[in-house]
Amino acid sequence: MERKLRHIAIPSSEITPKSLYLSRRDWLKAMGIVSAAALLAACLPQREPTPVETGAGTRSGHVPTDELGDPANTFDEITNYNNYYEFSTDKRAVNRLSANFKSTPWAVEVGGLVHKPKTYALEDLLKFEQVERVYRLRCVEGWSMVIPWMGFELNKLLKEVEPMASARYVRFVALLDPEQFPGQRSPFYPWPYTEGLRLDEAMHRLTLIATGLYGELLPNPNGAPLRLVVPWKYGFKSIKAIVRIELTEEQPATLWNTVAPHEYGFYANVNPEVDHPRWSQRTERRIGEIGRRPTLLFNGYGDEVAGLYAGMDLRVNY
Repeated sequence: MERKLRHIAIPSSEITPKSLYLSRRDWLKAMGIVSAAALLAACLPQREPTPVETGAGTRSGHVPTDELGDPANTFDEITNYNNYYEFSTDKRAVNRLSANFKSTPWAVEVGGLVHKPKTYALEDLLKFEQVERVYRLRCVEGWSMVIPWMGFELNKLLKEVEPMASARYVRFVALLDPEQFPGQRSPFYPWPYTEGLRLDEAMHRLTLIATGLYGELLPNPNGAPLRLVVPWKYGFKSIKAIVRIELTEEQPATLWNTVAPHEYGFYANVNPEVDHPRWSQRTERRIGEIGRRPTLLFNGYGDEVAGLYAGMDLRVNY
């Protein structure tokens, strides 16, 4: 049984299977990944959902909420509004353009400064304990969502490969495949997408490798089959379609910090007191809402993660 987090109070029974989409088994058969599905399904809630009135793209059963009481965005909202520049700079085009993305078979190479480097197939990663977390997502552009993820704590994987004492950072690399990713034909970005965390950030229990969403395997527009989720940081840190994880001694270069270092810092912690050079970060627009709401320091997860940055100037280390 997973230890409950102070800010993650949603039991797995609160997230129930989708009723308005293909059944998981039929969909997975069509994608040719029944074996991966079986592993994920074993971690899903087993009770029958309680029928409720639902709109298009919502859930049957109880609507998941975050620990602040805010309901999760609908499946339609989450899968139809995405920054995924490998496909397009148009958020609403990503779902269509990613429809035929081939996310299996898949492997992730884990190496660098570790004692036991290993290449993991997707099926191997699904054997790690899968947990359900309802997290807020705050985009650096000033919009936000509440998303019910399924995945495993990254620290479980890192502990298995045994980091060396010299390892201080974790570098993530996404798939490079211009045939599947039309956006990677653009010369304006240093593909493939790369990201990085300090090792203690990566080892924190809130940091997930997402394998699913709303009780299903991760949809293509949301980063299938594997996406990093770091809920106290801006969304661009949550790299999608991960193929390599490397432990390093030096701080790794990241795509957005390379393209515009004065706008996108390495840490990218959500902070209403540090504006983006072109807009304020004090408020955000929750997708599905009309007005704006105040942005919370560390996206509201400060009780869990503020200690990681004790003594640091968050304006300098933005």
